[in-house]
Amino acid sequence: MPTANPDATDQENELFAEVDPSGRFGRYEELLGHGAVKMVYRAFDLEEGREVAWNQIRLNKFSGSPFIISKIHSEIELLKNLKNDNIIVMYHFWKDTDHNILNFITEACASGNLREYRKKHRHVSIKALKKWSRQILQGLDFLHTHDPCVIHRDLNCSNIFINGNVGKVKIGDLGLATIVGKSHAAHSVLGTPEYMAPELYEENYTELVDVYSFGMCLIEMATLEIPYSECDSLAKLYKIVTSGKKPQAFNRVSDPELKAFIERCVGRPRARPSAAELLKDPFLSDYDENDLDS
Repeated sequence: MPTANPDATDQENELFAEVDPSGRFGRYEELLGHGAVKMVYRAFDLEEGREVAWNQIRLNKFSGSPFIISKIHSEIELLKNLKNDNIIVMYHFWKDTDHNILNFITEACASGNLREYRKKHRHVSIKALKKWSRQILQGLDFLHTHDPCVIHRDLNCSNIFINGNVGKVKIGDLGLATIVGKSHAAHSVLGTPEYMAPELYEENYTELVDVYSFGMCLIEMATLEIPYSECDSLAKLYKIVTSGKKPQAFNRVSDPELKAFIERCVGRPRARPSAAELLKDPFLSDYDENDLDS
């Protein structure tokens, strides 16, 4: 029975900047994305012969908060077991104690994130936005109805991923998600400021903060503008968001039905619908599930 050439494996290893302790995953130097506390690199799964994403969270950013470090560990362990068509799969995680880095391997989507994909394809129909919206909401509904409830907390177009050849959309970047109990209440502040719901700043919120962030994603998907880009400081952004004022980009959403749908998503917490309720919204009522495969 033929076997793989061991010399080929050695040559492949030379291309890797790093290999995980098990020897299964190799990381390339190529950066796929980065945030305040995380870097994402292109990587390869030697066992399955597929490209993957190698995520690194630099724990020294939380050096003064051992509770947060412990929480990130336990939550990533739980997230590894989340299985849903619209959630990026996590394959493996481990801690690099020498460099104080938490590494985790996730699936890679061929077309990258929705922000970059949308920039490449500037003319997108309302029908396409509905397809993407429904899949994002299905992913959020899965997280929010999971036991225990999972709140993403950092949903934005740079961590929603797409396989463009089939139009499949998946939520990623769950490394900073939080797990909450039956009260569905959380109290720590993490996220991308332009997408954060007002109540998140008040450190008392539920999974509905993800619905608000989804509404901001829709504004970006429709206008190609990052919400609140008119704010030149975090102080101004905080003041406008907590006052309930919508971003200027919202006024440039031309479709009235889409605009009304976004308004529902970004309303005050008590008036804001759940992901499950939004899936039944009239805006999505003419959407056919079979269209996903068309």
